[in-house]
Amino acid sequence: MDVIRTEGLTKYYGRTRGIDHIDLSVRQGDFFGFIGPNGAGKSTTIRILLGLIRPDCGRAQIFGLDAAKERRQILARIGYLPSEVSFYPGMRVRDVLKLSAGLRGVDCGKTAGRLCERLQLDPTRKTEELSFGNRRKAAIVCALQHEPDLLVFDEPTSGLDPLMQKMFFEILEERSRNGATIFLSSHILSEIQHHCSHAAMIREGRLIASGSVAELSRTGVKRISIRGAVHCGALSGVRDLRVTPEGVDFLYSGDMKSLLSAMANGDVRDLSVTEPDLEEIFLHYYGQEAKNDPLTS
Repeated sequence: MDVIRTEGLTKYYGRTRGIDHIDLSVRQGDFFGFIGPNGAGKSTTIRILLGLIRPDCGRAQIFGLDAAKERRQILARIGYLPSEVSFYPGMRVRDVLKLSAGLRGVDCGKTAGRLCERLQLDPTRKTEELSFGNRRKAAIVCALQHEPDLLVFDEPTSGLDPLMQKMFFEILEERSRNGATIFLSSHILSEIQHHCSHAAMIREGRLIASGSVAELSRTGVKRISIRGAVHCGALSGVRDLRVTPEGVDFLYSGDMKSLLSAMANGDVRDLSVTEPDLEEIFLHYYGQEAKNDPLTS
């Protein structure tokens, strides 16, 4: 069953592009990453999924329900963390958590207490006294405390120190094992690579790739590092070329025989061929799309 499904989702703000014909499919229980740089259209997509704004065309369904027409039923089963967080002044963290639970008509006291303890969040602190990271923690607890079926997080680890980031993902992985579906928007590619099973890449409002993280990694691109003097400029398929006094380093998607021939005519003292990480793969997809996109040519 698809928990999230969009078809041809498009949104423009006047003449400014938001998103353009987004087709997404997220299965129940999936840990799904939504990857893209700032301004790519991630937040616009999320706001349409939550029924906060309406698309110009296309449609979005959550739990098989129309995101625009059946918003109330959908939101009852969602935990949402926006990219920016603010609270009413004069409230303590415990009051914010109680208010959030009360709006849903549920008692989340025990779960909220456990989450505050794990995230090292003091519920007696006033919200205006909180650091950016602690405001983020309070919003995370609000999103998680009612144990929703779908978790939607927009750039969730911004402001969290490395230890809290680790704890945050431990909590998400526990929820995922218990059957929750997680939709995680991020521009930090290592987060997606380490935690998500499937992902989609968005660039300038358009999807450029979608599939399992393993499938996205199978691009045929290799990271080549050569110590010595080799002329690689004439080879097709060379990207991200870096020349140092010790040698050259680049991504390569061309013919291996051509590469071996170039090395045979050079002075190779050492060679390393490795699989690129997800950040390099994203740059590969991003670069290929930019080269084929008439808007950027």
